[in-house]
Amino acid sequence: MGISDLLLIAVGLSMDAFAVAVSCGLVLCFIKLRPTLRIAGSFGLFQGIMPLIGFAIANTFSDKFAAVDHWIAFGLLSFVGGKMLWEAIKGEEELPADPSRWDNVLVMAVATSIDALAVGASFALRPHKGIFALSYGYLLASAVIASITFSICAAGFVIGCRFGNKFGKKAEIIGGLVLIGIGIKILLEDLILS
Repeated sequence: MGISDLLLIAVGLSMDAFAVAVSCGLVLCFIKLRPTLRIAGSFGLFQGIMPLIGFAIANTFSDKFAAVDHWIAFGLLSFVGGKMLWEAIKGEEELPADPSRWDNVLVMAVATSIDALAVGASFALRPHKGIFALSYGYLLASAVIASITFSICAAGFVIGCRFGNKFGKKAEIIGGLVLIGIGIKILLEDLILS
């Protein structure tokens, strides 16, 4: 695997996290450093760690995990998205749900990085050529994936904030629907391609 292949994989893996970061920005409607770093950093960290975990357990559990990974992602994203919808619809004068709270961020980071676990497992099956010929190739690949995901998610969060200011309360509903939609997309892609 060459560096161009790795960059394409990293961008592809970060697209779900980007969409979630945009929806988080839509809900929060303000750009501050702390929530931006919390969301982008968590998504980048999990996208970087998951390939290493997948690589480590590829020989033992990859067949069993591949059968349910899409259901796990669907469940986690639907839970957070449903919670956002519920709070937007029932909320009288309440503040909107805060997707930058640690509990929400961690659930979303895990849900959007499950596919990176499968990619890490596929790394274990690749011949030791290109970047994987290096003794630290797997660490380098994970670092590239984490860095690209962080950058893309930070940009997505800012983009979402810009539009969230225009949509107001409707942004929370849009954000919840986007999360549920991403969960359904992950589920359907895996069920149809399986």
